[in-house]
Amino acid sequence: MKITLLLVGKTAFPYINEGISLYEKRLSFYVNYRKVEIPELKGVSSLSEQQIKDKEGELILKNIKPSDEVILLDERGDFFTSENWARHLEKKMTYGARDIVFVIGGAYGFSQEVYSRANGMLSLSKMTFSHQIIRLIFLEQLYRAFTIIKGEPYHHR
Repeated sequence: MKITLLLVGKTAFPYINEGISLYEKRLSFYVNYRKVEIPELKGVSSLSEQQIKDKEGELILKNIKPSDEVILLDERGDFFTSENWARHLEKKMTYGARDIVFVIGGAYGFSQEVYSRANGMLSLSKMTFSHQIIRLIFLEQLYRAFTIIKGEPYHHR
């Protein structure tokens, strides 16, 4: 099984990139992981939010295979404690044969077509975070889940 983090646009802030690199390196010890960054749309000032979501949605869907399990990071998604998230992920890895693609959309969210393709949605908080910072938060939680699964001391209660 492989985990892919599919992102719209590049991460703009060096301190976020630094944290992302740290957790990506740590994740490589636990899982076949890759990051795919879809280029940000150019010349969007004349487009509506819906048009931007639709165009980004087309690019997202081009990067997903029919066999992939697609989980959107979305404010309306399921909430987990870190321990429950680890168990949920472990179950997917044990019983699911499909690769998992976690998708973080652009500033306006996802198109209806992307929502329709998704197998699930995950929310990391009731608070709203920028699509830039959520990348780092998600990778830290993904790494934390693997340390919980392996019984390692990273996660303390």
